[in-house]
This record gives sequence, C-alpha cells and structure tokens, in this order.
Amino acid sequence: MQGKILTIAGSDPSGGAGIQADIKTISALGGYAMAAITAITVQNTRKVYDVHPVAAEIVAAQVRAVLEDILPDAIKVGMMSSAETTKILYEIFSDYPNIPLIVDPVILSTSGHQLLDQRGVEILISDILPRAHLITPNLAEAALLSGFDDIVTLDDMTRAGEKILSLGARAVLVKGGHLPDDILTDILITPEGKFEFTSPKIATRSTHGTGCTLASAIAAGMGQGLSLKDAAARAHRYVHKAIQAAPGLGHGRGPLNHLVTLD
Repeated sequence: MQGKILTIAGSDPSGGAGIQADIKTISALGGYAMAAITAITVQNTRKVYDVHPVAAEIVAAQVRAVLEDILPDAIKVGMMSSAETTKILYEIFSDYPNIPLIVDPVILSTSGHQLLDQRGVEILISDILPRAHLITPNLAEAALLSGFDDIVTLDDMTRAGEKILSLGARAVLVKGGHLPDDILTDILITPEGKFEFTSPKIATRSTHGTGCTLASAIAAGMGQGLSLKDAAARAHRYVHKAIQAAPGLGHGRGPLNHLVTLD
C-alpha cells in the first residue's frame, strides 16, 4: 500500500509547510515521497518574508525527470509561484491524465503575502482546475475562485464548492478551519454528492502548514488506492491528530507533529 507520491511546492526553511511538510506527511502515511521545488521562501512560524521563484524551466525539468523514471501514483501541487510555472505544469499534466492530481491552490499566505501572481491565478482557473481530480481551497481561496465576496457559514462553503465544481474541477474540498465554530468542518463536493468531515476544533496556535499537510495526506491516500472520500476522511483524521500532538515550536503559528501515526 506504499504509493509513490510526487509533491510540487515551495520550500519552507522552518519545516512546517511546503515541501518539508509534504514529505513528512507522505512518509508518515506510508508513501514514498518525491519532490520538485517551485520556490525558495524566506519564512518561519511568524510570516512569509520573501519568495524567490525557481525558473519555470527548472521546475519542469525536475518534474519530467521524476515522471520519466519513477511514475507517481498521485501528484500533489502546492505553491506554483508564477504564471510561467503554472502554464508549463499544465502542459506536463496534460500528458498524464490518469494520474490523480490534487491541487492545493496556494495564492495568499496567512500573513497576506502574494504567492501566485494574477496571471497565474487565471491559468490556475482556466487550465489547472479542470485537470485536477481534487482542489482543496481554504475559505479565502474558495471565495476568490468562486467569485464570492466572503464565506462565513457552512452553507457558503457548500455554494462556493459547487461553483468551483462548475468551473471544471472533478471534486472540491473546501476547508473550514478558519470558521469560528467549535467544530471544524471540511466539505467535499463531488458530482455524486456532498460529504462532511468534522472534528472538535483545537484551541492552539500550531496550525502552520495544515493546508499543505491535508492535501499531501489526500494525495498519499489516493496514490495508495483509497477512494477520494476515504482518502479525505483519513487525511482529516491525520491532520486533527497531528495538531493535537503539535510540539509547540516557534513564536507564531507553530508546526504540526507530522510523525503521528493513525490506528
């Protein structure tokens, strides 16, 4: 049940998000992690200070080198950082339509740093989104992709997910972690229906990299042969447990404990 998972994302030197979180997550869930780096970030638990994109041709070369040698069972995409990288990744993905593609649409950091330019967002919506087997926006990203002014209720999350689904995505998981409710709810919207995954919200600052972690956990599950629903359910449980076991590091939003195990 190992599963070979390729993650394509930016590097986080503090280890809580991006490529570092992805590799730890995939490994903790029993997968074999491969990685292509799209950007070098300057960040820690406090904020993203700067982003240095890797040239699109270098990103593409990394991805092609993996695809030509160790064909992944699933691909997870996080920060693409530029329109050029977004476009060239779409061209590559088009040659591998049967590999599950899980897209975490990293557009803005929690601290407000722009992580994908406007042209890149347009390509994400027009090209990447219809190719994705799953897209996993948080509330701000779901509002941007759906054109909603704001998302403040579970009904809003459902309507935004349905709108994004209508843009061509095969499935949408709207993450509800930023709602003020005591229960955290993620909503999966598919052509077959809606599924909710819930857990008690944990009062903690240790939430750095939760989006990266969730998407990578789902990719690991799909690469291991789980259905989308089962992969999302397992990923939700894993993230909840990783937050519960967070080591309490850093002076801002601390990292999760990616090395937890599930029963």
